[in-house]
Amino acid sequence: MELNLNEYKTIVETAPNLIWRSGLDAMCYYFNKTWLDFTGRTYEQEYGNGWAEGVHPEDFDRCLKIYLENFEKRTAFEMEYRLLRHDGVYRWIDDRGVPAVDENGEFTGFIGSCLDVSEKVEGFILKEMAQKDGLTGVFSRQYLISLFKYEFELAKRNGSKLSVCMMDIDKFKQINDLYGHVEGDAALKLYASIVKENIRQDDLFGRYGGDEFVIVFPNATLDMAQKVIERINNSLKTTHLIIDNTEIELSSSVGLCELADEINPEDMIAKADKLMYESKNRKQVSN
Repeated sequence: MELNLNEYKTIVETAPNLIWRSGLDAMCYYFNKTWLDFTGRTYEQEYGNGWAEGVHPEDFDRCLKIYLENFEKRTAFEMEYRLLRHDGVYRWIDDRGVPAVDENGEFTGFIGSCLDVSEKVEGFILKEMAQKDGLTGVFSRQYLISLFKYEFELAKRNGSKLSVCMMDIDKFKQINDLYGHVEGDAALKLYASIVKENIRQDDLFGRYGGDEFVIVFPNATLDMAQKVIERINNSLKTTHLIIDNTEIELSSSVGLCELADEINPEDMIAKADKLMYESKNRKQVSN
């Protein structure tokens, strides 16, 4: 049994999805009841491009770009953005749009269907926050250690190679004291980006605390890890932090060790940490 027009309309109006329809001019001329209940606005307020008033300012340009580019190419799209709900709270929306055609196959605009996916997106954001250092974007200490423990146990079980490096930025306190914490943060971000660009694909890199960082080298001997450190040092020499038109060269002290008879990952980190401070002390004596 086929549904009649009124039955189709009932399904669309009461669907749990927010549904919209645009015309040949890319303006929107239909919103179902679910959409209007969600936004708390009238059909007249949403009509045309009025709906865009509810899009979060930080998402608006990206949202509009995706929509118009796909509208012009007449290709389906999917995007996530924040839309203002009737209670004044922005909710993450997954919006899927597809080209619509009439009975003759002629393009007539787009039809879109949206779902509130806030819990999924916010869960992902929280996961990212737990795994990543908020300033530098590399692994957080806790997450890095959890990954290191896995690699340590794997190396012990399989008899494979494993190296670890503890490193910090030389004279970092002077940068903070002379130029302030904002420039100190800039130094940390630049340093982290340089290291990240030069490590191998499977290496694990994270911020251990302050200006201290750790690199875990799975399946790597001391010599293999040392070659990576040399690449990092060479890159540091050619990349400078610019503060008040002054070029500041970043350098680091490094402690590098290979898995031997250590009982746990903490033993390797402690060994690398000791070697790093010995390296730093030698630099201070030579200066």
